[in-house]
Amino acid sequence: MEKKEYLLVLAQTHEQFRIPELQSLATMEGIDVNFSNHRADTPFMIVKLNNDDEAKRLVQRSILCRGIYELWGYGTDVDSLHADVKSRSAQLWDLYKESSFKFDFYSYQGSKTKSEQIALINSFSYLGFQGPIRMKNAEQIFAILEDYDVIDREPKEHPENMWFGRFISDTHRSYVDKYDLKKRKYIGTTSFEAELSLVTCNMGMVGPGKIMYDPFVGTGSFLVAGGHFGALTVGSDLDARAVRGKGKNNIDANFAQYRITNKLLDVMAVDFTHNSFRKDLKLDSIVCDPPYGIREGLKVLGTKNPARFEGKEKIVIDGELAHLRKDYIASKKPYELASLLDDLLQFSADHLVSGGRLCFWMPTANDDFQPNHIPLHPDLELISECVQVFNKWSRRLLTYSKRYESDERGQKQSGQSNEEFRDKYFRGFSTKPQESI
Repeated sequence: MEKKEYLLVLAQTHEQFRIPELQSLATMEGIDVNFSNHRADTPFMIVKLNNDDEAKRLVQRSILCRGIYELWGYGTDVDSLHADVKSRSAQLWDLYKESSFKFDFYSYQGSKTKSEQIALINSFSYLGFQGPIRMKNAEQIFAILEDYDVIDREPKEHPENMWFGRFISDTHRSYVDKYDLKKRKYIGTTSFEAELSLVTCNMGMVGPGKIMYDPFVGTGSFLVAGGHFGALTVGSDLDARAVRGKGKNNIDANFAQYRITNKLLDVMAVDFTHNSFRKDLKLDSIVCDPPYGIREGLKVLGTKNPARFEGKEKIVIDGELAHLRKDYIASKKPYELASLLDDLLQFSADHLVSGGRLCFWMPTANDDFQPNHIPLHPDLELISECVQVFNKWSRRLLTYSKRYESDERGQKQSGQSNEEFRDKYFRGFSTKPQESI
């Protein structure tokens, strides 16, 4: 059966992330689709799919897609649009002849006045729809979509491209506002933004019936996103204060706020590099934002000078060994980000199910980034690399998939082995290294 053309309307933000997110969703749904028509400078993209059900399943949980339409016509002006609608979709008109309907407009970088919109809608009278017009709860929604070119910051008078289509499905983009950190009960200085938390979970193929783990959980931003998508979530963090929260403001409160309490398995105060998970533990997704060591140097449990702590495990306070008390604060020692990322990849290779995904964010300096700074593991396939650029540095969302036993093994490659990111950050990414702060 020949595939049909559909028009995707994408969010005009995080353009590098749009296709990897959709590819991940297509993989989850078992949908074969080609995204080669994508252009970063426009929110419109035509794809070919088998049917409306595939179209809906592809986009229904997307964050960086606004909606999808069955394509009824395309043109560079009104006349060519009408000609293509009559040529392409005439056989579809009778299917919706008696349905209630309404017309929508979507214009990118330009607009029409209300009277111009009404006139354009009336020009489609040849479709012969006889059902009632309903602005709310219409059975069918038809849309005229326009793409304007801009010169000297002013849109041209007429659009460069026009599409006409039947609305199939909206997406999860509206949930970005629902999970906005400004509305959340428990956040901290390292809480990850809602939009990219949801996108990251989509890249990690987090979903119902799966177990998702965040080893650097902080205030639980990724756990909330994973719970939203139906996964059973578990997290850990070296900072017990973040795990406990303050009074009633904690990770549990966030899950209660969004009514997804049944999606939180537990959070633990654990040093990821010295975890006590059993060797046969299997996870479906690992999603995290490892500590960069900017606000304070990256640390793990231990000490640089073990001799100073000899015998201190025998100290007793109020009849209880000091290191067993609830208020005990373990000593910590500095650790390199590159080593932590290598530990993360090895843990993922050991504990992910075949086809399971690891998604994490890695900071890099813009001027001296090299592809070999991205860590690799023979049991993990690098699926995508998405970059969010700031001033002199960037953070990269890296997505890996656990190889199946029959897959060809890759090569191991450690993360950035040059100067640590924290040192570069504090000296302003200049070329001259200096002693760590």
